Amino acid sequence: MPMTATDRVEKTSVLKAPRSRVWRALTMADEFGSWFRARLSGTFAAGATLRGPITYPGYEHLTLEIQVERMEPERYLSFRWHPNAVDPTVDYSSEPTTLVEFTLEEVKEGTRLTIVESGFDALPPGRRDEAWRSNDGGWSEQMKNVARHVESA
Repeated sequence: MPMTATDRVEKTSVLKAPRSRVWRALTMADEFGSWFRARLSGTFAAGATLRGPITYPGYEHLTLEIQVERMEPERYLSFRWHPNAVDPTVDYSSEPTTLVEFTLEEVKEGTRLTIVESGFDALPPGRRDEAWRSNDGGWSEQMKNVARHVESA
């Protein structure tokens, strides 16, 4: 099935920090939670599920849950989740998940971080467009958050 413009969100930025520092920010639950704004419990490892309350203002009533798929130290991390699952009265568990991928590449200025979230086209039609729009904007903000986090430490 061909990928459409609404099936994926992609953000790339060069962070002024070493790759090992960016990797820590992505794969240590407390650091991930600090810039992403969630208090995650668990350990990042392939096959692991991490969850915890979101601490972003206005979303504190929600729980973030991610299932880690793959980890290649200091190069690649991927997890699955239910995007834009913002209604606490809805059970999203039967819906398809999207795949979030973080790729790190060493460059002269520091680390090129690319975040790709794909799989939006498989979501139910009533949720697909809003999930894509919300996460497109959300990843733009999160890229700024992770940059601030790793460049200030």
